[in-house]
Amino acid sequence: RILLNKTDLVSEADLERVEKRLKSINSQAPVQRCTKAEVSPDWVLDIGAFDLKRVIEMDPEFLNTDGEHEHDNSVSSISIIRPGNVDLELVQKWVGQLLQEKGAQIYRMKGVLSISNADEKFVYQAVHMLFRGNFDDKWEAGEPRESKLVFIGKNLDEKELRDGFNACIDTPEVLEKRIKTLRFAMGTKVECKTGGGWVKGEVVAHMYRDEFMPPGMVAPYQVKLDSGELIWAPEDVNNLIRKG
Repeated sequence: RILLNKTDLVSEADLERVEKRLKSINSQAPVQRCTKAEVSPDWVLDIGAFDLKRVIEMDPEFLNTDGEHEHDNSVSSISIIRPGNVDLELVQKWVGQLLQEKGAQIYRMKGVLSISNADEKFVYQAVHMLFRGNFDDKWEAGEPRESKLVFIGKNLDEKELRDGFNACIDTPEVLEKRIKTLRFAMGTKVECKTGGGWVKGEVVAHMYRDEFMPPGMVAPYQVKLDSGELIWAPEDVNNLIRKG
């Protein structure tokens, strides 16, 4: 969606000319005229703007991994196609670190990820350090679960990118490694921060998930409180769960 601000300072002819130009750039985006940026929050928040079907309508080559640049000595495109699922937390950390350290070199990233514990595809795109992604259409029955990534940039290290992404693949070995990094073993007495304050309990499961969690989310601990209630800790950090 596009806000066309300070409309009180120009003529109707100028507004129509600008709106026509905006539509030529993105015909899918509605334009809202306003003054002093006064617009209802409902018009710009929680609108699901990044929609895979709409993106493909605007850019039919969005998922094309054949490359999309004019070659020279420093600019290149790298595509990765990998079957199976990736761990959401690991891939978020990898992308965050990648953009922080290499964002100036990465002109564009785009792709679709198959995330463990998610029925929906995770669709994303990024320009330099600006990243946008969300869960979109569900995987169809019988559709191969695979991730497709495209990187376009300067002096890209293909091996480094492939190794970094491969480290995010969800495998039994990766799960075992993540469990070993947790601070509390099964049966450890802990205290959990709840709405009612710190409550005592015991760790009864590692890498816990239930159907009410957001797509892709896995909690490091499930805890049985002394009251008998079962809860989960969203992160392995001391301000949420500590030694009892």
